[in-house]
Amino acid sequence: MEESPAWEPEAWGPSRGWPAPREARADPPSCPGPSLSSVLNELPSAATLRHRGPGVLPWGALEEGDEDREKSIQAFAEVTQKELQELPPSRELPWPMQARRAHRQSHARNQVAQDSGSRVAHWALMLRRSKEKMQEGLRTLEPWAWTLKRIGGQFGAGTESYFLLLRFLLLLNVLASVVKACTTLLPSWLGGAPPGSPGPDPSSPCGSYNPRPQGLITFPSQLFNLLSGEGFLEWSPLFYGFYQPRRRLAVAYLCSTFAIGILSLVLILHRSVSGLKQTLLAESGVLTSYSHRVFSAWDFGLCGDVHVRLRQRIILYELQVELEEALVRRQAAVRTLGQHARVWSVRVLLNLLVVALLGAAFYGVYWATESTVELQEWPPVQQMPLLKLGVDYLPSIFISGVNFVLPPVFRFIAPLEGYTRSRQIVLILLRTVFLRLASLLVLLLSLWNQITCGGNAEAEECKTCGYNYKELPCWETRLGQEMYKLLLFDLLTGIAVMLLIQFPRKLLCGLCPGALCRVAGTQEFQVPDEVLGLIYAQTVVWVGSFFCPLLPLLNTAKFLLLFYLKKLALFSICSPASRNFRASMVNFFFPLVLLLGLAISSVPVLYSIFLIPPSKLCGPFRGQSSIWAQIPKSISSLPQITQNFLFFLGTQAFAVPLLLISSILMVYTLALANSYGRLISELKRQIEMEAQNKVFLARRAVALSSANGTL
Repeated sequence: MEESPAWEPEAWGPSRGWPAPREARADPPSCPGPSLSSVLNELPSAATLRHRGPGVLPWGALEEGDEDREKSIQAFAEVTQKELQELPPSRELPWPMQARRAHRQSHARNQVAQDSGSRVAHWALMLRRSKEKMQEGLRTLEPWAWTLKRIGGQFGAGTESYFLLLRFLLLLNVLASVVKACTTLLPSWLGGAPPGSPGPDPSSPCGSYNPRPQGLITFPSQLFNLLSGEGFLEWSPLFYGFYQPRRRLAVAYLCSTFAIGILSLVLILHRSVSGLKQTLLAESGVLTSYSHRVFSAWDFGLCGDVHVRLRQRIILYELQVELEEALVRRQAAVRTLGQHARVWSVRVLLNLLVVALLGAAFYGVYWATESTVELQEWPPVQQMPLLKLGVDYLPSIFISGVNFVLPPVFRFIAPLEGYTRSRQIVLILLRTVFLRLASLLVLLLSLWNQITCGGNAEAEECKTCGYNYKELPCWETRLGQEMYKLLLFDLLTGIAVMLLIQFPRKLLCGLCPGALCRVAGTQEFQVPDEVLGLIYAQTVVWVGSFFCPLLPLLNTAKFLLLFYLKKLALFSICSPASRNFRASMVNFFFPLVLLLGLAISSVPVLYSIFLIPPSKLCGPFRGQSSIWAQIPKSISSLPQITQNFLFFLGTQAFAVPLLLISSILMVYTLALANSYGRLISELKRQIEMEAQNKVFLARRAVALSSANGTL
């Protein structure tokens, strides 16, 4: 590979002077009226000519006389030299890359020379360089970077966004696992020997609780206990009931839950803001024009045929998305009033059908959860472990079945409504996320109905202990078991679908490429369903992490396995999507749905912490009036100054000024954003006006040149 010639910074400075005019060129004949150069100098582009870099002549510099040319060159050189002394940062200069690099190095040398006596500036420079090197090192440590680039080039940016979200959620679960291990597992192990299961206590008004199975346990029973979370797993660090009522452990247990929620919220908001910038740029039309894709989207730093082909495919998919959405918008613009009425009638009927399907699904989930307790009392169920396992998994089976059947129906309905591909993706996501998250809420609502006797504290089962101690002596562990079963069954369902449906379908199409293959159809990677599966699993983890502390660790292993399984299925089974959608919309919408899942998961957890009395026979909060009551008791043991400060944070004297300051900052931010918006709109109008002026002046210049016989 040949070396590129060294760049001389002086070539862009004023010292080189202007190139000599071509002597062989004949002077244009004199004619009345303005000359071509004077007309061209009136163009708006002439005002920005100096910003193309030093050494570029103004319009007509070679056509004027010697005297005028020398004056023009001298004046232009003075202006250029003045601008070179006050240049903007290198990345903002419209110069070639070598010129930018030379300018940056020269500026750095001058800065070091000026600040050579300043130790603070030297250390600031070293700190900035160390930060840049650290950021580069972290970028090299990003997992699966090349795999994600390959997926984006072969299957489009929409499919790549699914794997990016999967990697992000894997990071969240790793951080949550570390927090839980440091605040829950480690203090529990350092506190002494593992506690034994609670024995029978005749004096307890809330009955007894013995989770350990009695007698000889067969291997099938052990396997069923592993799948249901009962037996030996019920009294293990996996669930809430295992932990002892020690004050520091209880405080750390509760604080870890809040820490995980706040950490997840901050990281998701950070991801949403970065995705929002891309979405606003994409929706504004600045980066979605075809000219941008054709002339500005290519990366000239690519090396190797593989990277070049991947970049070509990415640009191809982006152009396909733009053309598809432009076609749909063009068709919508030419609809008549009757066609609009017909389209809206179809949309109303289809949405009524969707509401009916969702209502039936929610009723089925509620019925399955309520019937589980009754079915477990049947003698045939108690005698057959396999049947008992099926009854235990009845809510999970019903939820997974609904989530497996209804999303394809939503995908079939969405194209009939006449929206663009991006709008169809949004509708499918909204309906599917409502189905999944609302099904989870219905399950939690039915469990709450069992725990609190339907909210009736005076009921016979709940009057003594504040909860239904006869059916649920340790209700926190029961909730953790339900979340554990949902997570495990979701993983088993995904593996079964891949092995029993997708792979045989691919083999069938390969062995019978005729009519049977056309009936089976080409398998595409359904991004909305897959993304909602991730968000549903993460919501289950957020709900269950308080009742099942090791659930984030299990979900980390699940997502790690899921990444490689989905990658294998993508490259060996699926083909590129026939219809694509814009990835910028996905980068903002997916974290938004994830925020919705976090908000929904916080409701049952906070309700359990503040309102439902904890179990009297298990867990670190046994004997307390509420789970939150442990925090004020722990604060009362602190020094008086610390107590006064912490209690002051919960008073109106702190909350009201904080609310006022937050409101003022919010109003200021909104006003600033509105002013920036008006400024941007004004600049856009000026750009449009300048474009019209250029067209008018260029036509006038051509007309004058034609009249004078010169160009």
